[in-house]
Amino acid sequence: MLRWLRAYMASDDPRVSASNTIAMVLAWNQPYYPLYLWWIVGRDAWIGIPDAFSGLLFFAVPAIARRSGLLGRMALVVFSVANVVFVSLMLGEAAGVQLLYLPCGMLAAILFGWRERFVMLAMTALPLVVWLLTRGRLDIPPIRFSAQAYASLFTLNAVSSGLLMVFFGWLLAGIDRGLHAPDRTASATAGAAENLLTAGADLAKQADQRHER
Repeated sequence: MLRWLRAYMASDDPRVSASNTIAMVLAWNQPYYPLYLWWIVGRDAWIGIPDAFSGLLFFAVPAIARRSGLLGRMALVVFSVANVVFVSLMLGEAAGVQLLYLPCGMLAAILFGWRERFVMLAMTALPLVVWLLTRGRLDIPPIRFSAQAYASLFTLNAVSSGLLMVFFGWLLAGIDRGLHAPDRTASATAGAAENLLTAGADLAKQADQRHER
């Protein structure tokens, strides 16, 4: 199973590989979301059950990326923003779910390169635009929780937002290393070739000197 999962996530493009990794982390985490809610709000946690199935969307990201790495990365950002909208609608704005727009924006910023800057601009703007369009319009949850429960949910989402951004920062370091690995390899290859040429020239010079003698 793990071998298949690694193969499913694998990509030669460091940005696509990072996108697939994030998608799998979110896919495996989503089914546990009702348990987090149950810990805070008790039996009313059933309201989070529909969101557990959003993991299937994230699980599909590597499959989309196999057809198009660009579309796979775009899908991850769009699915993430859509998930924030849905959970905000289910829990209400007081739960602080909209704080997760911040890591959504950061995600869009690290998954696209300079050559894809127009896509990057659109994807980084998406969380902000959606927040502005839905601000104050999603506070219609089916169930209202206590003030204490909302305070706990706000803390949970604030911590989750921060942890996700730290995680994305780690992945950015991996992306940078992956992108510069070919340069290091080429440099090492060029250096080795230069050393071989120098050694060859030295040998030829020594042979000439012996011949002159």
